[in-house]
Amino acid sequence: MATVTVGTARVRYDVEGSGSGPALLLVHGTGSGGAVVNWGQTVPWFTAGRTVVTLDLSGADRTVDDGGPLTVEALAAQVIAVIEDAGTGPVDLLGFSMGSPVSAAVAALRPDLVHRLVLVAGWAYTEGDEYLRNLFTLWQRLGEVDPAGFGRIVTMTGFSRGFLNSIGREGVEALVPNMPPTPGTLRHVALDLSVDIRALLPRITAPTLVVGCAQDATVPVENSRELHAAIAGSSYAEIDAGHVVFFEKEDEFVGTVTGFLGADVTAADLHVLVSA
Repeated sequence: MATVTVGTARVRYDVEGSGSGPALLLVHGTGSGGAVVNWGQTVPWFTAGRTVVTLDLSGADRTVDDGGPLTVEALAAQVIAVIEDAGTGPVDLLGFSMGSPVSAAVAALRPDLVHRLVLVAGWAYTEGDEYLRNLFTLWQRLGEVDPAGFGRIVTMTGFSRGFLNSIGREGVEALVPNMPPTPGTLRHVALDLSVDIRALLPRITAPTLVVGCAQDATVPVENSRELHAAIAGSSYAEIDAGHVVFFEKEDEFVGTVTGFLGADVTAADLHVLVSA
């Protein structure tokens, strides 16, 4: 485990595995659990023959800062600092959910540091998308007044109906407290409400794969399709799962990502629906 200072933040990150190719840096989504909660069970799938870097953005428990409002650009600066401090760049960069607009901003602002880009269950803007604006507003208010209700709405929108039914009541109840509305989590939700990276998307030059989740009730799949359409030359893959796709369809998620990060891949390999 290492740290790098970015402004007022002491950003914690971990480096696992080894390999001769580009490192893979995984950027987590909303939630103060950060990289451990998002990527704890997924990292081992990627470390065979590859260096994997995970970091905790401001708002996550392991990174300490002044507690102020967050911006996409500020979090992108933290990712950039980790890449430079770890000495692993240019990297293959994968962002999930909130980490998706952050990763897209990194690729736009520092193309020299990004070899390939993968955006999973992401979106380009919130204001003007009434579904996202209302969902994140609901999260924010429940987080302030009803922590148990917050846990339930996050669980309901984070996973598909079929997955929730497959794990049963005991499994669902175990998920409910998984993302408590800590101050850090609510800072992330406030950031989610302010996302707008549309002006940055035309600046992305790295080969890019956008992954949408067909049953996503947090960030509907149409948002991923819009991201793909806005990034020139990007490819698109869609997985029949809810938002937390790497829990629901782990094998398919890993196969889709590793296929793209490998050498030359075909549309059939990636289940690509559309290519720009």
